[in-house]
Amino acid sequence: MSFRWSFHSTPTLAALAATLFAALAAPPAQALSRRDQAAVTVLQQRMDAAEKQYRDGLLAEDDAATSAAAKAALGEMEAVVAACAKQRGCEISTMLATYERLLKATAPAAGDAVVGEGGEDPIDAGDLADGDVPDTASAAALLSEDGQRFVRMVQFNPAVQAGIRRWLTDMRPSLMDSYENYRYMRHLMSPAFKRQGLPEALLFGIMAKESNGKVHVGSRAGAVGPMQFMPATGKRFGLGDDGTGFDTRYDPRSAADAAAAYLGERMRGLNNSIELSLAAYNGGEGRAARVFQSTGGRNFWDADVYNQFPAETKDYVPMVIAAAWLYLHPRDYGIQWPQVSSKPALIRLTQPSSIYELTICLGNSGSRDGYMRALRNLNPRYDADSWMPAGTALNATARMATLYDRYCTAGKHRAELAKQLVTSNVQSALVQVGPVTSTSAPTTATVSPAPAKSSRPAKSKRYKVQRDDTLSSIARKQGCEIRDIAKANKLKAPKYAIRPGQSLSLQGCKD
Repeated sequence: MSFRWSFHSTPTLAALAATLFAALAAPPAQALSRRDQAAVTVLQQRMDAAEKQYRDGLLAEDDAATSAAAKAALGEMEAVVAACAKQRGCEISTMLATYERLLKATAPAAGDAVVGEGGEDPIDAGDLADGDVPDTASAAALLSEDGQRFVRMVQFNPAVQAGIRRWLTDMRPSLMDSYENYRYMRHLMSPAFKRQGLPEALLFGIMAKESNGKVHVGSRAGAVGPMQFMPATGKRFGLGDDGTGFDTRYDPRSAADAAAAYLGERMRGLNNSIELSLAAYNGGEGRAARVFQSTGGRNFWDADVYNQFPAETKDYVPMVIAAAWLYLHPRDYGIQWPQVSSKPALIRLTQPSSIYELTICLGNSGSRDGYMRALRNLNPRYDADSWMPAGTALNATARMATLYDRYCTAGKHRAELAKQLVTSNVQSALVQVGPVTSTSAPTTATVSPAPAKSSRPAKSKRYKVQRDDTLSSIARKQGCEIRDIAKANKLKAPKYAIRPGQSLSLQGCKD
């Protein structure tokens, strides 16, 4: 949890404000001597250093360290302002500019109204806050055009209420994860729905139900990606192999574009019914069209319509609407969404690394669970254990970029620790012990000669892929290098696609 000062609740900051504004009444500076000029320069340097100390303190590893750094920095600023008021030629307006930057860095951005039911202040840190929290996530959502339109387009009934109950009980962790994952990808995904005139809440509801916002998730049926497209349907809407071996169904922007186009098409053919369009998304557009036509276009909740869909679809439709409803009305249900600093930025690697290594190196400052999921979602082309060369540009956030510069560049202690951890090999921990030599007197027991080694080559060891296996997890368990398994089985980078039940040659692995 990061620390944020409040202008209204922090006496030191208030005192600094009073000092600054009172000092504005100081008389204008006269011609300065060299001594006065030097003194003014020193004061400005002290103010700049204090500002840096304050900003650096926002990234401290714990609240106590953040608080201590902020208090020390503000104390120094107050001392500088007091000295400036007495120093000939010192422009208070210059000091005020520094103070205004600090206020902007610590004040909640417009629209950043995601607070708990008790009205707690947001905890996002300073200028690393994204400043783009959607107003649909606030209590004012009912007043927004998007929220009103969604409410008019769906029926809020006991089935939806049952879905809300599930999201708020045993599925609450999934709902929170879905929101946090979506916040990192929102700038990539929401524009597609806006272009189609579809409510953003609908995008969130579908994504929460389909994948919880986990880009690399897949189903047994073959649907993959954040919006869970099947190969054939994805191909119809421009998804699939992009020519490099990467399946764009995994890409958040492309998947959202396809989902918006698909739903727009369904809505136009199903009398703008969100429920029937969602039924088509889950149960197949052919079935939805047949039911719509055979029932004269009646509502999804009519028994004759509802009962023609499979149980999975009957569950899917109200659960998506329920998640979308909660996205629009969090405070009504006591929801405090996770705070996410999601301002987009790039990390350009200064040395070879992997997402695993970056996850360890970045730590979890400002995030409960760290940044592995966000990095994977924003960079779906890379496996978590794939090594990326120096110069690679990764999609990230401003906070991650700041943490990378601080902890993960060449020569940094944490970077070295992370590298050591990801390159460690379990097999190297094993001690090879030779035959035990007896110290007792020799016996007359006869030792049988060792059998002659066969001249035939040893049979290659094989492994049957289990559910949830990845090539990296198999390599770790078998003491192999990923590239050796990939080469032996002709698996193409970067996906190294494998399937449950597949038999892999473990050529090159340790016995």
